[in-house]
Amino acid sequence: MSDRQRIFVAGHRGMVGAAIVRQLRQSTSAEIVTRTHRELDLTDQGAVRAFFSQEKIDQVYLAAAKVGGIYANDTYPAEFIYQNLMIEANVIHEAWRAGISKLLFLGSSCIYPKLAPQPMAEEVLLTGQLEPTNEPYAIAKIAGIKLCESYNRQYGTDYRSVMPTNLYGPGDNYHPENSHVLPALIRRFHLAKVEGRESVQIWGTGRARREFMYVDDMAAASVYVMNIPVSEYKARTTAMGSHINVGTGTDLSILDAARIVSSVVGYGGTIEHDLSKPDGAPQKLMSVARLQELGWQAATPFEQGIRLAYEDYLENHA
Repeated sequence: MSDRQRIFVAGHRGMVGAAIVRQLRQSTSAEIVTRTHRELDLTDQGAVRAFFSQEKIDQVYLAAAKVGGIYANDTYPAEFIYQNLMIEANVIHEAWRAGISKLLFLGSSCIYPKLAPQPMAEEVLLTGQLEPTNEPYAIAKIAGIKLCESYNRQYGTDYRSVMPTNLYGPGDNYHPENSHVLPALIRRFHLAKVEGRESVQIWGTGRARREFMYVDDMAAASVYVMNIPVSEYKARTTAMGSHINVGTGTDLSILDAARIVSSVVGYGGTIEHDLSKPDGAPQKLMSVARLQELGWQAATPFEQGIRLAYEDYLENHA
């Protein structure tokens, strides 16, 4: 990578984008370009076009997105599909217009069918119905993959897509209603400990199984995938199946995850179940065989990652 290159990280204030910026600053001396939402509204095509025209960007990491947990996805479906579609369409199209040949799009494991065979390989995309609670978000992320593939096929660009599993770590969203499951659990158990509550409720039965990855591992994988030689990347993917799963290859039940969070936080009470709340998909474990064949695997064990996440929560959010 040339030292003169300029790399735009879209969504640098989000958990994933911030981790990618940290990773890039460790691995390259290229100039990292960022913009806040106030400085650049990615849903505004004219603004995105002007930005790429002025800034002479060489590479793009598209980590910007509207994200949230089950409650947020189910409550604000129009916002989730509209904003994510507009961000993807504007950034990918205007990157191509500006002559940028390298881009990495970050999707989500929710692109796969609700009842997909486990672990979910890249090939099961579009083979069944999606989980209803986050279908609009999933549709938008599938569209992002297909945008990248379509521009590659028609214009010869090198636009790649990675599909992360459930992520957690520094910079996570700890909103009491709109957060994902792990930050919600960290906040809930911490407050219960501080307030001396005898029990903590978790959503659903706790039997649903999820795969979780520490966000700095995801950032390392993103930079790794972006820099795989084109010939090697094409050898492990297809023109209309070019995305790569990024995960740990292991999962655990929500109840077991809650028990580990409870232990790390130091909460001594009991765990109860709110059966009025949905479980979501029964299992979401991704196959990471393609990524491992390309030479990368996750490095942070779950409990260690939770400890790091809780330290960040205490320092920045408690």
